[in-house]
Order: sequence, then C-alpha cells, then structure tokens
Amino acid sequence: MPSKSVNRKNVSAMNDYLLDACALIALFNDEDGAVVVSDLLDRAKLGEITVSINAANLIEVYYDRIRVIGSAKADAIIREMQDTFPLSIIETIDFNIVREAACLKALGKMSFADTILVATAICTGATIVSCDHVELGPIERQGNVPFLWIRPQF
Repeated sequence: MPSKSVNRKNVSAMNDYLLDACALIALFNDEDGAVVVSDLLDRAKLGEITVSINAANLIEVYYDRIRVIGSAKADAIIREMQDTFPLSIIETIDFNIVREAACLKALGKMSFADTILVATAICTGATIVSCDHVELGPIERQGNVPFLWIRPQF
C-alpha cells in the first residue's frame, strides 16, 4: 500500500488506525491535533473504523501521564480510557511483528516503541496516527505505511 499523508477530508477512505503514543498524549493534553484523534474515536464509537494502540505505545502514554499528573491520577485516567474509549489495545506481538520490528531497529536509530508501531502497521495494514514527523517521517517517505498526521510538521 503506498504511503500518503492523509488530511481530515480523506480519512473516511481508511478503516484501521493505529495510534502512536504522541497522538493519545495530544488528546489528553488538548494539544494541536487533539481534535483529529477525538474525531477518530468518535467514528470508532459509531463502528465506522477501528482505532488501536499497541502495548509499547500505551506504556509511553502511561509513563507520560505519571510524570505529568502522578501515579494515582494516571492509573485512574488509563482505567477510564480502557472503559470508555473505543480503543483496542494490542497486547501481544506475534512473530511477524517481532521480525519486522527487528529489521527496522537494525536499520536505524528508531525507538523500540516506534519499531513496534511501524511493524504492527506493516503487518496489519493500519494507518499510523502520529505527530512525530522527526522519527516517523523517514518511514512515510519509504512508502510502505500510510500515515495520518494530526498536525503539520514544524
């Protein structure tokens, strides 16, 4: 599948979205791009699309919340997210994802969580939802994974 940046006008053409940690953090912090993530979750509630996050990226979200608001509040927010967000948590990593992630990690300086993110998208055909142009922009330019950027590159 060719890679492309997707704006909100053509989001409806795709069905499966995979959140990078920064997308969920943007939603929690009401940062630029939060409305894009919120719109995706609203569409997932309606059953129009699926929205997922892998466990590696959820760990990043969780420790960000702990740093910002403390452990007890972070626990409550993550529990509430699990109970109310139409968000699937990908808790297992099959061998195909392991292999893809290992190949990605061997090629460059990508973080562990981002290698899992990209490998999951490659293996499932999901569109990555992110604002991390620095780390993931080169992946998009390779043309193997579609992206939905929640805010423009600065």
